[in-house]
Amino acid sequence: MEVQVKQARVQKILGRTGSRGGITQVRVEFVDDVSRAIIRNVKGPVREGDILALLESEREARRLR
Repeated sequence: MEVQVKQARVQKILGRTGSRGGITQVRVEFVDDVSRAIIRNVKGPVREGDILALLESEREARRLR
């Protein structure tokens, strides 16, 4: 089974989430399709302009409250 990796660039950091704030919610745009943007949760350090390698690109995170 081959895994399809999609690259996405961090557009904007939306906020911190998780019980201890260890997860960052970000809006990403895909490198191959700039018109498509989704919201994802990222664990670890991240800043605007970073490139993420997404193993799964269809699922979108729920917005922060």
